[in-house]
Amino acid sequence: MTAGITAVARAESPLTVVYPPETHETTAEQIFLIGTAAPDAAVTVNGESLANRSPAGHFAPSFPLQMGENRFVVQQGEETLELVVTRVSPLPSLPNGFAFAEGTLTPDQDISRLPDDLLCFGAIAPQDSEVSVRLSDRTLPLLPQPNGVQLPPNYAVLTNQNEPIPVSEAQRYEGCAIARQFLPVEAPIEGALDLGTPEFWLQQGTETVRQTGTGNISILTPQQPQIVEVTAASGTARTGPSTNYSRLTPLPTGTRAAVTGREANWYRLDYGAWIRDTDVQEVAGSVPPHTLIRSVTSQVVDGWTEVRFPLQATVPVSVLQEGDRFTLTLHNATAQTDTIYLSDDPVIQRLDWTQPAPNQVEYRFALKSDQQWGYKLRYEGTTLVLSLRHPPQVDLGSDRPLDGITILVDPGHGGPEDLGARGPNGVPEKDVNLVVSRLLRDRLEARGATVVMTRDDDIDLWPNDRADMIQNLEPTLALSVHYNALPDNGDAENTAGIGMFWYHAQAHSLAVFLHNYLVEERDRPSYGVFWNNLALTRPNVAPSVLLELGFMINPTEFEWIVDPDEQAALAESLAEAVTQWLGESAQ
Repeated sequence: MTAGITAVARAESPLTVVYPPETHETTAEQIFLIGTAAPDAAVTVNGESLANRSPAGHFAPSFPLQMGENRFVVQQGEETLELVVTRVSPLPSLPNGFAFAEGTLTPDQDISRLPDDLLCFGAIAPQDSEVSVRLSDRTLPLLPQPNGVQLPPNYAVLTNQNEPIPVSEAQRYEGCAIARQFLPVEAPIEGALDLGTPEFWLQQGTETVRQTGTGNISILTPQQPQIVEVTAASGTARTGPSTNYSRLTPLPTGTRAAVTGREANWYRLDYGAWIRDTDVQEVAGSVPPHTLIRSVTSQVVDGWTEVRFPLQATVPVSVLQEGDRFTLTLHNATAQTDTIYLSDDPVIQRLDWTQPAPNQVEYRFALKSDQQWGYKLRYEGTTLVLSLRHPPQVDLGSDRPLDGITILVDPGHGGPEDLGARGPNGVPEKDVNLVVSRLLRDRLEARGATVVMTRDDDIDLWPNDRADMIQNLEPTLALSVHYNALPDNGDAENTAGIGMFWYHAQAHSLAVFLHNYLVEERDRPSYGVFWNNLALTRPNVAPSVLLELGFMINPTEFEWIVDPDEQAALAESLAEAVTQWLGESAQ
C-alpha cells in the first residue's frame, strides 16, 4: 500500500487512519480501515458516508478489494486522506508465454536423500506440454496433475476462512522416482554423492525450453551416516524443513541422532523430525545411536517427581499429554524393562510401558488428577530425567488463598518498535497491556500470590525471552496479557470479545475457565478458545495461557478497553477467576 495526504491536515486534525499501514499489500479479498474522526462530523470513504461509528467517533469499515490497486479517499470536511491498497494473488504464478512459471521449479533448494528415498520434482507450465527433468544422465517425465487446492495460512481460522482454495488456472506437472535410479553406476556409495542440479525441459511441438533448477541434489550413504548432537538449550524439532512446519517435542541438550536427509540448512533425523543445523553439531566417528532401557527409578525432589531412565545413548524423545495420562516415547530404543521403582506418589498413580514398534518404547503414566501442572526433560550423562510437577496448595477459605503461589504476568509487546495492535485513535496495545497487567498484579498480590512481571516499563522483549523467563522461573501459572486484532479478511466492526490461547494440554482447562468466567462476569462477547503454537503458550514447566481480552480494532469495544473503571473491574474478575481455578484444580 502507498499512502499520501492530498490535502495537508492541521496538526490538531481529528481525522486519523491507523490501518492499513504504508507500503501495504495483501492477498485478502477485503480490507478494513481503522481510524477515528470528530464524532459530530460526517466521514466519507469514496464519497459514501460511514454509518457505523462509535460514540467517540471511531470507525472500522471493511471494503472489497479488486486485484491490483484499490484507491480509498477518506474525507471529513476539508481534510482528506488517500490510500492505495494493492491486492495480489495468493495462488501460484502462471506461465508468462511459453515458459515455466517463475519460481515454481521444485526442489528449489539443496537437498540430500538416502538411496531408497523418493526424489520428487515439479513445475508449473503451459497446458498440453511435455515436461521432463534430467538429472545425472537420467530423464524423468513430469506428468500433468489434476487441478488441486491450496491451503490458506494458519491464521485464516481466526476469521473462519480456512477452507482449501481451488487452484484451477495453473497446470502443475510432477514426477517422482527412487533416488538410487539416478546413480550413474550400481555401486556402493562412499560418502555423499553429488548428482548436480536438475535441468527442466518443456516441449510443445517444435518449441523447446530448458531451465536449470535452483537446488542441488546429493545422495547420502547409509553405510557412513552423519551423526549430530543437540547443542541448543532446547532443540526445536519440526515436522518439516522450515519454520512453516509444526513443532514437535523439543529435544533435550545432548540428544543424538543419525541424519537421514538434508534440505537447505535443515537436517532430517532418523526418527522423522527435522531440526535446524544451528541447533546441532556433528559428532565425528560416531555410530547411529540406539539404546536398551532396563530398570526405571523415581524420587520426589522439591515439589517435583523425578523419573530416571538410565540409557546407553541420548536418543530422541516425544511427549504426549492427555488429561490424566502422560506418555513418554523413547525413539531408537528397545525395552528390557522388568523392574520399575515407583512408590505412592503425589502425582503418579501407575507407570506402564509397551514397545509399539521395533525402535520405540512408550512409558505411560496414569496420573491421579486430570490437571497436570508442568513437566521438564533433561539428560544427565546418558540418563534421561523426566520431572512431573506436584499440584500447588490453595485454601479458598483463607483471606490469602494464593499464599505460596507464584504467577508470572507478561504484559505483551513493549518498547518503541513493538507496539502491538493499535486502537482507532492510535493508542498502542502495549500500553493497555501494561496498565491491565499492573492492576492484575495488585489484585493477585492482595490474595497472597507472588507476582513476577516480565516487564514493568515500556521496554522491548522478544517473545522467546519472555518464554525463557517462564522456563527459568518455574511459576505456578503464566499469563500473557494481550488485546486482539484481525487479518485483513476479518470483519473489524463486528468481531469482538474475549479469546484464550493454549498449547499444552495442562493449560486447556485454565484457558476455558478464564474465558467462560470473563465472558459471564464481565458480560463480554466470546471470541473463543484456541489451541495455538505461540511462544508464550509453549513453556511446559507450568500451565501457560495467552489472553486476548478484547479487540483494539473494534470501534465500540475499544472504548471499553481504555475505560479505567472497566480495566479495574476486568483485573478484579481475572484475579478472582485465577483464584477459583487454582482452588478447584489443585484438589
